[in-house]
Amino acid sequence: MPIKLPSDLPAYDVLTREGVMVLDEEMAARQDIRPLRIALLNLMPKKIQTENQFARLIGATPLQIEFSLIRMSDHQSRNTAADHLESFYRPFEEVTHEKFDGLIITGAPIEHLDFDDVTYWEELTRVFDWTQTNVHSTFGVCWGGMAMINYFHGIKKHLLEEKAFGCFRHSNLEPSSPYLRGFSDDLVVPVSRWTEMRAAEVDAVPSLTTLLGSKEVGPCLVEDAGHRALYIFNHLEYDRDTLKDEYDRDVAQGTPINVPCNYYPDDDPAQVPLNRWRSHAHLLYGNWINEIYQTTHYDLNDIGRSNFGT
Repeated sequence: MPIKLPSDLPAYDVLTREGVMVLDEEMAARQDIRPLRIALLNLMPKKIQTENQFARLIGATPLQIEFSLIRMSDHQSRNTAADHLESFYRPFEEVTHEKFDGLIITGAPIEHLDFDDVTYWEELTRVFDWTQTNVHSTFGVCWGGMAMINYFHGIKKHLLEEKAFGCFRHSNLEPSSPYLRGFSDDLVVPVSRWTEMRAAEVDAVPSLTTLLGSKEVGPCLVEDAGHRALYIFNHLEYDRDTLKDEYDRDVAQGTPINVPCNYYPDDDPAQVPLNRWRSHAHLLYGNWINEIYQTTHYDLNDIGRSNFGT
């Protein structure tokens, strides 16, 4: 939890620069908070697995979270039972009048398609516009993050010659960011994608800040303060066996695939992989929830009416 200090105490500025959670008197007075409304727009085929991964992370904080599941209105999932979708999901068109403190937009296995060729692209762009008036903070994950950064800033995704697949070391580029509180100077992040966002193109946009990046696989976590959004192109939410399941599936189908690098002990698929990113996953999503908690409006109706953090 944050520490409350007088804003004119020297320690206030020192700790703020170091990324420590600090509240002044005015901010502390706003902490009579209601449950946070967090929604998941789930674009993944294996919806239940994805629900579990994100619910586990956002439910690990001391705060009360009201978790909502959303799907595209017209797109029909072939991998999740219809009764599950009917029981637990609402189509986007049914929630357009509602407001949320946070929204996670997942990835989707459609990287090979141009954005305009995605069957639900038009509706998804309406979601992106809707976040600017109805969501306090949005978190785009993998393809979801690529789609958002393309829509808002025109940054293209680029096809890779071979799949970026495995666990890659990433550098903490902004240690004082509130989203990276408690992060190590470098960390392991699971990666599984056929496309990339290029650092030079992200860095060319002054309003974007790369928080985590890798020399091998490029930018990972990008803050878009102007749109109250984070974009992560990799998968800290993955379970221990997620990369294994992807690898085993491709091997069984005869699809050419490399052993995920730096994932199995000694790069041996016969051994049990180790989860070496779990703590940073909890830190990242816990920090995101905390930042929402510190800056969102008590009255949901005020979301979208003023700038982030005011």
